[in-house]
Amino acid sequence: MQDKYNHIELERAAHEHWAARDAYRVTEDDSKKKFYACSMLPYPSGKLHMGHVRNYTINDMLTRHLRMKGYNVLMPMGWDAFGLPAENAALKNKVPPAQWTYDNIAYMKKQMQSMGLAIDWSREVATCDPEYYRWNQWLFLKMLDKGIAYRKTQVVNWDPVDQTVLANEQVIDGRGWRTGALVEKREIPGYYLKITDYAQELLDHVQVGNDKATLTGWPDKVRLMQENWIGKSSGVRFAFTHDIRDAQGQLIQDGKMYVFTTRADTVMGVTFCAVAPEHPLATHAAASNPALTAFIEECKKGGTTEAELAVKEKEGMATGLFVTHPLTGESVEVWVGNYVLMGYGDGAVMGVPAHDERDFAFAKKYSLPIRQVVAVEGESFSTEAWADSYGDKQKSVCVNSGVLDGLGHAQAVDKVAELVGAKGLGEKKTTWRLRDWGVSRQRYWGTP
Repeated sequence: MQDKYNHIELERAAHEHWAARDAYRVTEDDSKKKFYACSMLPYPSGKLHMGHVRNYTINDMLTRHLRMKGYNVLMPMGWDAFGLPAENAALKNKVPPAQWTYDNIAYMKKQMQSMGLAIDWSREVATCDPEYYRWNQWLFLKMLDKGIAYRKTQVVNWDPVDQTVLANEQVIDGRGWRTGALVEKREIPGYYLKITDYAQELLDHVQVGNDKATLTGWPDKVRLMQENWIGKSSGVRFAFTHDIRDAQGQLIQDGKMYVFTTRADTVMGVTFCAVAPEHPLATHAAASNPALTAFIEECKKGGTTEAELAVKEKEGMATGLFVTHPLTGESVEVWVGNYVLMGYGDGAVMGVPAHDERDFAFAKKYSLPIRQVVAVEGESFSTEAWADSYGDKQKSVCVNSGVLDGLGHAQAVDKVAELVGAKGLGEKKTTWRLRDWGVSRQRYWGTP
């Protein structure tokens, strides 16, 4: 028995034995149960850290355990190597991205091998390898042919330091998650994947209580989170008309400012409309109003998630423009609101302060009219303080609403849809919180 544990000699012998036997190479074997033990592929930053060690050790233990139970287990490895971090690191270190990336892969692979992980290295991939990303290109072109991928211009979150697009979730307190730079909103063209075509199918598979649901093994709270993220809403999309023209005399948006609402029963209570800072009407008004231009630029900074907007101080500025109410014919003032997103609906909302808490706060702040148009039995109404009952659509009945008086929520929604439809200004519609995914490409080092 040795009086000293010589781990170097022992590990060298073990590694030589495993290498000689090609112990972790996996081949097809129909006589065994199959198991695919794939960890998240690491970004080749240069060196493993303890998070890597923890992650791959867990999978290694799982792999060995299942192999001892007779499973045919594949534990592959690859490198998530074709993203913006690699390009930025290469710029910082003044070396080409390919050299930087492949040198890091070689070093990190050596570290993994020294750990003795049960990885089948014959299955190794690197996403920056042309033999790998040619299939990215092939698949993308197939989706383009089918119309699943398409190109459009849209307002996005722009990190001026990384010079790339960020998802809403990557904007923290108005700053880029990686650089800390103040995020800007820019309108740029890009490619998108039309996942909204599958919104109902996705909802069916996760919805709690849905007979079609297949993800029944998930906790209900997780499924509910997914359901809310998909966010199905049924209501009416309709237009406020106007005669606002651009410098060339052309009607802006064909003289129609569209909104979508699930509370069409409150349409007679509209006392203002609010548009996103990037809305064409806001842009038009700002062209002759420096103060509005400055306000819009300020609105373009900051967080963009619904959670951030919910707690953000609601601010606005009047545009001096007016649109026409589709049912009453009244002139309705248009404001720019920092809480209205161009990427949701049509980038405009109808303001009904008597029956929407956000609109109520906005109207109180800017001394806008508050007009009650639905009532709940046994509840009194006041313009001084908000009460949750003001927004209760299940128990409400239309009042002060002309042809809608006495109708409940569902009846009133149907009636409004009928009235705006007869004028060619709208219809009932289902919308989704889910948005098509944007495909951001890098400046150089990224999948073309």
